[in-house]
Amino acid sequence: MQNSARTVFLLAHTGRPAAIRSAELVVKGLLRSGIGVRVLSAEAQDLPLPDEVELVKEATPQCLDGCELLIVLGGDGTLLRGAEFARASGVPMLGVNLGRVGFLAEAERDDLDKVVDRVVTKAYEVEERMTVDVVVHKNGDIVHTDWALNEAAVQKAGAEKLLEVVLEIDGRPVTGFGCDGIVLSTPTGSTAYAFSAGGPVVWPEVEALLMVPISAHALFAKPLVTSPDSVLAVEVLPHIPPGVLWCDGRRTVELPPGARVEVRRGAVPVRLARLHHASFTDRLVAKFALPVSGWRGAPH
Repeated sequence: MQNSARTVFLLAHTGRPAAIRSAELVVKGLLRSGIGVRVLSAEAQDLPLPDEVELVKEATPQCLDGCELLIVLGGDGTLLRGAEFARASGVPMLGVNLGRVGFLAEAERDDLDKVVDRVVTKAYEVEERMTVDVVVHKNGDIVHTDWALNEAAVQKAGAEKLLEVVLEIDGRPVTGFGCDGIVLSTPTGSTAYAFSAGGPVVWPEVEALLMVPISAHALFAKPLVTSPDSVLAVEVLPHIPPGVLWCDGRRTVELPPGARVEVRRGAVPVRLARLHHASFTDRLVAKFALPVSGWRGAPH
């Protein structure tokens, strides 16, 4: 066990050579500064780690007890896996993007030295991101509960038939149609699956819920943005084949015909560590490589 007064938990996508190299650099930098590092035993087998690193066997929220920060190295999938640990433990997550987009990440691979320096000097801030709580009902009974940082997606299970749904907001029906699915998203998720489905980009500080149809066969199938206190519901009609519910693209459950999926603001947020004060606008432009040449802007 580490005796350091400060400990950081490291989570990495060990299937990526870049993650292995990055983990080695981060671990060495933290240990050199007297900060303890804790890693899952299953991941440690693939990482060149010094003996001083503390290993834990079980991937539970308790494995982050006493840690001030969770550093995650990887792409979007690894960052969402890290978000599961962060939400359950309350420990802030600092993501380093080793993938393609990485909106949840605060740093890129080339920033590793800066990441270590900021962690050592505690030069980071923590912000809370809204989540959603998800409940699946069948015949009035709760058959499944879940949560999501990005989105809960109700989708058809196969390619041959449409999913027939009725949408509801705050206990009142809105419309019904056949579609490939419905994305129920947070502002954080507006740049993920909801974005691909044609939904609006919502700045993270805006508190709202999004309902975005996927390939709907209807004249009125626009993305909807509601109050963060609204309750969104999707009812799967009883005469069609089963659908599926995906939460953050990581956890899935079958939706029987007649199932009802309710989504509301989550009771527990995910805490993210921030190194930069750059605006979300700049992040959006950088992540999507948006063309802004020719902008003259206002004088500073």
